[in-house]
Amino acid sequence: MEHRNQDLTSGNVPGKLLRFALPLFGANLLQSLYSIADMVVVGRFVGKTGLAAISNASMISFIINSICIGLTMGGTVLAAQYKGAGDEQGQKETVGTLFSVSFIAAILVTAAGLLLYEPVFALLRVPAEAMEDACGYMRILCAGTVFVFGYNAVCALMKGLGDSKSPLYFVAVAAAVNICLDLLLVGPLRMGTEGAAYATIFSQGVSLVISVVYLRRKEFLFDFKLKSFAVRKEKLTVILKVGLPTAVQMAVVNISYLLITGMLNTFGVSVAAASGIGLKINTMAGMPCWAIGQAITTMAGQNMGAQNVDRVKKTAKCGLILNLAVTFAAVAAVQIGSEHLIMLFDPSSADVVRDGVLYLRICCSANSLVYAVMYTFDSFAIGVGSANIAMCNAFLDAMILRLPVCWLLAFPLQMGFAGVYIGQAVSPVLPAVVGAVYFLRGKWTAKKLIGGAQGEK
Repeated sequence: MEHRNQDLTSGNVPGKLLRFALPLFGANLLQSLYSIADMVVVGRFVGKTGLAAISNASMISFIINSICIGLTMGGTVLAAQYKGAGDEQGQKETVGTLFSVSFIAAILVTAAGLLLYEPVFALLRVPAEAMEDACGYMRILCAGTVFVFGYNAVCALMKGLGDSKSPLYFVAVAAAVNICLDLLLVGPLRMGTEGAAYATIFSQGVSLVISVVYLRRKEFLFDFKLKSFAVRKEKLTVILKVGLPTAVQMAVVNISYLLITGMLNTFGVSVAAASGIGLKINTMAGMPCWAIGQAITTMAGQNMGAQNVDRVKKTAKCGLILNLAVTFAAVAAVQIGSEHLIMLFDPSSADVVRDGVLYLRICCSANSLVYAVMYTFDSFAIGVGSANIAMCNAFLDAMILRLPVCWLLAFPLQMGFAGVYIGQAVSPVLPAVVGAVYFLRGKWTAKKLIGGAQGEK
C-alpha cells in the first residue's frame, strides 16, 4: 500500500488537492448509496410511509455517523502531521490508539442508540403510520454501529497517510452488495424497511472486513498484533483534542437537522417524505465540496507537520476556489433536473414531487456557495489542529441561526414548511464569515500538535 501514500508537502497544490479529492468524492458518493438505495427501493416497494420512516431514522443514523467520523478525524489529522514530520513510530502508535478508541466508542454509541431512538422518535412526532417501520429500521442499524466505527477508523488513517484510493475500492464493493441486497430483501422477500436496514449493516460489515484483510496483506505500517493496539496516552490526548470537537461539530449539525425533521413532521407524511428526499439530493450535491474539504484537512495537516505554513495558506486558498467551482456546477445540475431527481424516489405522489422541488429550489441554491466557504475554512481549521473553531461554527450555524430562524418563519410568521426551508438556507452566512476571519488573522500559524519527528512536546 506504500506506493499509494501521497506526500502532500510538495508539488502543485491545486493539482494535488484534486488528485487526492477525486477518490474521496467517489468513496463518499458510493457510501451515500447505502441510504439512497434504501430510500429509492423502499419508495418503490413500500411507498411514502416507508420513505417517512427512513427519513426520520436517517436523522439518528446521521448523528451516529457524525460522532464516528468526527472522532476518527482526530486520527486523520494526527497521522497526517506525523506523516509530514517523517515520524513513522508516531504513525504506528496513532493507528493502534485510534483502533482501540474507536472500538470502545462503538460500544458506547450502540448502547446509547438502542436506549434513545424510541424516545427521540416520540419527541419528533414521527407520523403514527410510519412509527413501526422507523423503529424497526433504527434497531437494526444500531446493531451495525461497530462496523461503521471500524471502517471509518481504517479510512481515516489511510487518508491521513495520503492514501485516498483504497477506501474507494472498499466502498465500491460494499455499495454493490448493499444495492443487490436491497432489491432482494425489500422486493421479492417483502421485508420492508427492515430489509433495507439489514442490507445496510451487512454491506458496512463487508467494507470493514475487506479493508482489514487488504491492509494485512500489504506493507501497512501496522501489524495488527494484540500488543500494537495499546492506547498511548499522548496520542489519545491529541486524537481527542481534535476528534471530540469535530464529533461535537458534526453531531450538533445533525441534531439540528433532527429537530428540523420534527418541525417538518407536523406538516404531514408527504412533507416529511419530500423533505427527506430533498435532503438526500442536497447531500449528494455537497459531496464534491466535502471531498475537497477532506483533502484540505489532510494536506493542511501534513504541511503543518512539515512546518510549511506558506503551503498551508496556499492549500486553503486553492481549496476555496475549487470548492466554489464544484459547488456551482452541482447546484446548477440540481436546479435543472430537480423534478426528475425527486421522481426517482417517488414518481407516483404529486404532492411529494411538488414539495421536494420546493425544497431544492430554496435549500440547494446560492446558499450552497456560502456553505462551501464555511466548509472550506472549517476543514482547514481541523487540519491545522483548531477543531474548536469548526465546533463553534457548528453551534453558530445550527443552534444560533438555523433552528431559531426556521421556527420563527414556520410558526410565528406562519410561512409553513417553506419557512423551515428558508431558515436552513440562510444559516451558513455568519459561520462562513467567522471561518474566513480566523484564517486571515493568522494566529493558527503558531498551532502545534506534535513536536516533529521527536514526538510530542
